[in-house]
Amino acid sequence: MAAPTQVGQTKVGGIDFNKPRIRWVVDSVVALSSTPGGFTASQLARKIQQVSGQPESDYSPRQAGYDLKKLRGKEMVRRIGRTRRYESAPKGLKALTALVVLRHKVIQPLLAAATQTQAARGAQNPRRIDQYYETLRTGMQGLFHELGLAA
Repeated sequence: MAAPTQVGQTKVGGIDFNKPRIRWVVDSVVALSSTPGGFTASQLARKIQQVSGQPESDYSPRQAGYDLKKLRGKEMVRRIGRTRRYESAPKGLKALTALVVLRHKVIQPLLAAATQTQAARGAQNPRRIDQYYETLRTGMQGLFHELGLAA
């Protein structure tokens, strides 16, 4: 994803999902993907301003257009005909949704659990998924320790 691509005659940079701006773009594109008739760069810019809490002057429709061009280069978003409206490509929407779910539902809780100094009490009636989560959490703690990311 980080490799540059080409859209038409224009070379555009890659996508770095570690940057907050791209994460806001991905969240916003997933949120706008169900809009009938697609969405515009202006609508994307407004959604990103809502998600990030930034004022209009910090993220403009022009920047949204550039970010959409990056996503078009990776075939995650496509233009609708010759209009200025965009829609998520089915494969791209799957990838973006998976990224959002992994980030918010898996990685963030794992990172939060890895930084806890005392062990969690555990579930009253543990289920199989609780055991999987605990195994994953302890494994990630070991990985973070090896990488020097956790104390």
